[in-house]
Parts: sequence; C-alpha cells; structure tokens
Amino acid sequence: MLYLAQARYLLLILVIPVLYISYGAYLKVRRKRIAKFGNPELVSKLMPDASKGKGWLKITLLALAWLFFSIGLARPQLGARLKERESQGAEVMIALDVSNSMLAEDFTPNRLERSKLAISRVVDKLQGDRIGLIVFAGQAFVQLPITTDYVSAKVFLNTINTSSVPIQGTAIGEALTFAARSFSTQSEKSRAIILITDGEDHEGNVLEVAQSIAEEGIKIYCIGIGTPAGKPIPIDGDLMKDRDGQIVVTKLDEGILQEIASIGNGKYVRAGNGEFGLNPVIDDIKQMEAEQFQSVVFEDFDEQYMYFFGVALFFLLLELLVGDRKGRQLFVKKEEK
Repeated sequence: MLYLAQARYLLLILVIPVLYISYGAYLKVRRKRIAKFGNPELVSKLMPDASKGKGWLKITLLALAWLFFSIGLARPQLGARLKERESQGAEVMIALDVSNSMLAEDFTPNRLERSKLAISRVVDKLQGDRIGLIVFAGQAFVQLPITTDYVSAKVFLNTINTSSVPIQGTAIGEALTFAARSFSTQSEKSRAIILITDGEDHEGNVLEVAQSIAEEGIKIYCIGIGTPAGKPIPIDGDLMKDRDGQIVVTKLDEGILQEIASIGNGKYVRAGNGEFGLNPVIDDIKQMEAEQFQSVVFEDFDEQYMYFFGVALFFLLLELLVGDRKGRQLFVKKEEK
C-alpha cells in the first residue's frame, strides 16, 4: 500500500508542461532572430554543430528530474502490513464538531483545521491508549472505530471536512451518545470522551445525555474552540448570512461546555492558538486505570522519499552532462598498402 503523507506537493508536477511550452516559445523567438541575419537554411549550414534535438532531450531530462523531485516532496510511504499487538491504556473517543461554524477564522487557518492539527499531534504522543473518532454536525457519524492503529487514525483525520456530515447543525447530544456506544470495554475507570466544539448546541437535551453517560463511569472532557466575541463564517468566498441578510457571527458558548464537563466528571478547557488544550486533558486521562487490549494494527509506514530524490538527482546530473552540440564522429582512414 502506497500512502502520500504530503500529497499536495504533487501539484508541482503541473510545472512540467510549462517547461515544454516555455522552451517551445524560446525556440520560436530564436528562429525569428536568426531569420533577421539571412536565410535560415544558410545560417543553419554556418552552424553545423548546433543540435536541434538535444535541447528537447535536456528539457525532458529536466522534466523527469522535476517529476521525481515532486513525488519525493509528497513523501511516499510503504507499509500496511498487519501486526497483532498487545497494549494497555485508556480508551478515548474524540467527538469533533464539523459544522459550518467551525470554518470561522478566529483560529489559524480556521477552527476545524486547527482542531485537526491538535488531534494529530496528540495521536503522535499516544502509547497504548485506544482512540476513536466521531464527527458531528446536524447528525453524528463514527469516522474511526476505537483502535490502537494510530497510522490509520491520522489518515482518517486528514479526510475530515465540513461536508463529512451532510446535515448542518450542532447535535452535541447525539455525538456524545455515539461516542459512549463506541467503547469496546465496559470498565468504569478507563473510558473518556473528548468533545471539541464551539458549544452552539441545537438540540437542547445535551445535559440529560451527559448525565446518563456519566452514570456509566465515562468521563467527558470539553475543549471550547472559538472566541466569546465570535467571527463570521466564510462560505464559498462570501460570508454566511441569515434569512434577513444579516451576517451570521458564531460565538463560543462556554457555559454549556462547562456544564457538560462538570456533569461528566471531566474538565473544560478553552482552546488557544498556541496551546490548544488537548495536552493537559490527555495527561489527565493517562492517570486513569489502564486496560489490557489486544488488537490488529498496521505497522508504521516506511519513508520512500529518498529514493525519488536520488532518481531526480540522477536525471539532473544527466541533463547537465548533455551538451548543446552534436556529437563529433571521428573517421580514421586506413592507409592503402
């Protein structure tokens, strides 16, 4: 299985057609300049060593070098070998808000992308704990079942956007219910839910849901992302407006999140652009009683970028060795005896 860790760098391949077009334009301008000196065929005879084909060969070698360099920047990785592994730790379900309000730019680049980055960094620090992922807006869906396969967790995380849930809204209660049902253990001392949202709940039953979950021994931690002053929501190059044509401003509702965390015997943390707030929550979760797990996971991917950089360097050196002139042929006349 081939996985590209930085697939966006493949866009650099689009430079290759530009190389050919630019070189073709250069040759056209060159021919016009030569024509000013006289008949092109006569001028060509005056430059017998000039090669027409080697220029295109050099451009092709340069294009190949650029192609492999771009693929190398995309960081191709190989792996996907299944491995059975035993581990111990807590089970953590992360419920991530993907409603349109998460596109507000009071965080860089916006609330949703900043949340994904923070989750990705937390995944890198997990050791033995199992993690799952719920996405929610007007509905909730299990994006990733509970697992110790951190590689797959990051792959699934990268695919999340506001279109991951077709119905808009903020169904926090449904998200918490889905998260509570997704644990593989019934232990009352090793299960936790981390809710990441701006707190704008559109259902109204979330406190009852939180109470029911807390009675099962599941802790609920809340990360509030946004600012009390709020920010507009950019949609398709414009700002979201209500039915009256007024710009919609989405604000952080800390009150509801503090209540949920209090009922759930967890903590509430307001996210910051520097310290998002997940690290102290994870540190607290690591103090929970560890469970013994056995699971099948993908082994870590092996980096392959260096091979592509090597091929790119080969074609680049080859391009430098190819001259602009025709190859000379040596003729040796045999002396007649």
